[in-house]
Amino acid sequence: MTTTETPQIAILGAGIFVKTQYLPRLSEISDLVSVKSIWSRSEESAKSAVEIARKIFPDVKCVWGDDGFDEIVKDGSILGVAVVLAGQTQVDISLKLLKAGKHVLQEKPAAASTSEIENALSSYNAICANLSTQPIWAVAENYRFEPAFVECKKLLAEIGDMMSVQVIVEGSMNSSNPYFSSSWRRNFTGGFILDMGVHMIAGLRMLVGCEVLSVSAMTTHVDKTLPPPDNISSNFLLENGCSGVFVMVVSSRSPKIFWRVVGVKGTLQVERGNQNGQHGYLISLYSADGQSKSSFYPFSGVTEELKAFIHDISEAKKGSGHKAEPRSSFLEGARDVALLDAMLDSGSKGGALVQTGWPFKYSVKTNKVFLVVGQELS
Repeated sequence: MTTTETPQIAILGAGIFVKTQYLPRLSEISDLVSVKSIWSRSEESAKSAVEIARKIFPDVKCVWGDDGFDEIVKDGSILGVAVVLAGQTQVDISLKLLKAGKHVLQEKPAAASTSEIENALSSYNAICANLSTQPIWAVAENYRFEPAFVECKKLLAEIGDMMSVQVIVEGSMNSSNPYFSSSWRRNFTGGFILDMGVHMIAGLRMLVGCEVLSVSAMTTHVDKTLPPPDNISSNFLLENGCSGVFVMVVSSRSPKIFWRVVGVKGTLQVERGNQNGQHGYLISLYSADGQSKSSFYPFSGVTEELKAFIHDISEAKKGSGHKAEPRSSFLEGARDVALLDAMLDSGSKGGALVQTGWPFKYSVKTNKVFLVVGQELS
């Protein structure tokens, strides 16, 4: 049951992910938030999502088109907006909402490329300079909120200094996957590699706790039913001196996804799977004495990221100088894209070594974002 104190949000988008993830997960925390409006470009699409939402949020409004978007922008009772649209349009839409003072939770990927990120960050900082309070720009990267990765980050110290890191992704993007025919993903820069891969990169960065300095990758296009590229194999070097490999196959006959870190005192692995009918992650810790222990964590990252955003916008309303959850920050999402973009850039250059460094720096003095990613090494 919601109350007058419950923050109200709007959802832009009425596609598969809204219907199968956002609305079910929001229903689990309906005591924390109220969905006031759902918007889509067409009336038919908006109504299809509203029909589902009204089972939990009976008063949700159905709005569509330019007029519907303007209604959300002008509605002072709507504190936050979840932007769940085609990747090519999300940044522009998010900036319009931020300019209107709305807090934004934008679905990943943060942007289509590092150049778009550079322009977006510059625009965002200009917007913040002209508003009395800074609107939150969050990116919905649920992997950073999965309990399995939170726990792995704690366990990492037990394996000692890192010696090797592996990220192996054998995806299942075939005709039976509901996203297979998604037009925006097929026309997206980097195709499914970028759209799916940012999740895997987020998991990598969360797990190792440091940034990647350089990459060297090879890309290929084998399955012609998929947009190019559909395979990538990359070597990478971490700030701590450890090297690793990132291998991603968009469509495999035997899907498998895992992250594995080998240390001087043991090995830590997190692998996607299912247990007792629940999908999630199995964490395995192997110690130097031959002992091992495993724990299974069901998926809950989408719920947790939504709870974090709702908490942030509720606290921001109080004007208490609340600092938003750093795992959701646009910069974190931008760094995921920047790293994968560097790998794709290297692949397009036949495996050239590309420096990633610290992807973005912002100068308060000049109000400009400096891009320091994608530099080919001589």
